[in-house]
Amino acid sequence: MEYIDLRSDTVSHPTVAMREAMAKARVGDDVYRDDPTVNQLEADAAEIFGMEAAVFVTSGTQGNLCALMSHCQRGDSIIVGDLSHIYEFEQGGMAQIGGILPRTVPVQADGTLCLDDIEKAIYPDDEHKPVTRLIGLENTHNAAGGMPISAAYTTAVAEFARNKGLILHIDGARIFNAAAAYGVDVKELAAGAHSVTFCLSKGLCAPAGSILMGSHDFIRRARRARKALGGSLRQAGILAAAGLIALHEMKDRLHEDHEHAMLLAEGLSEIPDINIESQNTNFVVFSLSQRAKLSVDAFVGSLRAEYNIFMSPYSRGEKHVRMRTHYWIDKKVIEKVVAAVSSVLS
Repeated sequence: MEYIDLRSDTVSHPTVAMREAMAKARVGDDVYRDDPTVNQLEADAAEIFGMEAAVFVTSGTQGNLCALMSHCQRGDSIIVGDLSHIYEFEQGGMAQIGGILPRTVPVQADGTLCLDDIEKAIYPDDEHKPVTRLIGLENTHNAAGGMPISAAYTTAVAEFARNKGLILHIDGARIFNAAAAYGVDVKELAAGAHSVTFCLSKGLCAPAGSILMGSHDFIRRARRARKALGGSLRQAGILAAAGLIALHEMKDRLHEDHEHAMLLAEGLSEIPDINIESQNTNFVVFSLSQRAKLSVDAFVGSLRAEYNIFMSPYSRGEKHVRMRTHYWIDKKVIEKVVAAVSSVLS
């Protein structure tokens, strides 16, 4: 049955070229470091980001936790946004598994953290207090509606961290979307960071996997953390083959997803009872007006039952819905979605 899925870009599935590459992939045992396709993916990713080394991990969540466990000792504290994915949506792994204490500061509307707030969150050098070790940023910022974070801001935080003797980690799950939004090389968005993760899935369409990057010594420690977390894989080249296409081809078309998100927002904005709240990169957030006859749950349910269109309520706002465009959402699909939404609300 055909359907249209706008719940997330995580629902994107591999392209035909990826499936063919996966079927033909040269593989080996990655625990022994002899899978040539994984080795190539790691080397290429590190070069693209201007990092010394990289390691393939099963997910962004695993990559972030490997990073924190490699940078921090048990009992250390990190400064993160109160709406950051690493704090809100990764099951508290930093504390549960890593013994690391998060100290949160408010995420601004543009997805940034105020430097003054970061400075106030640093614990004093006091034997009664945890040691503040790291600052975590997110780019693009999920909870801020896909806001891209600029190179200028990241550079400022990196300089601040360096002056304070702190480590900077970037959860760059969608950092290639930020690069597309600003029209810059992704190296600029990672400059000054000690470590960066990015997802090969989501907008890049690979079926699974993420990359964690940093210095040679950091990646050596990260591999140990990955092992402890059960992330060491064997013939992972089957996944890495799709990752290579994601890295070298799919990242260069993300601007299309952004354009489609703009078209989707424009089309929906013309429908009575739809209020566009934000449109950034490949994210669209809208709300139903108070005049709307349907609740959000009924609205989403009707779209699914009548038109096979999948959306999800956005939990951070009453009567809000968040959508993400991806490779499998084109102009014809957008026309169908706008027509269906109009029909359901009429």
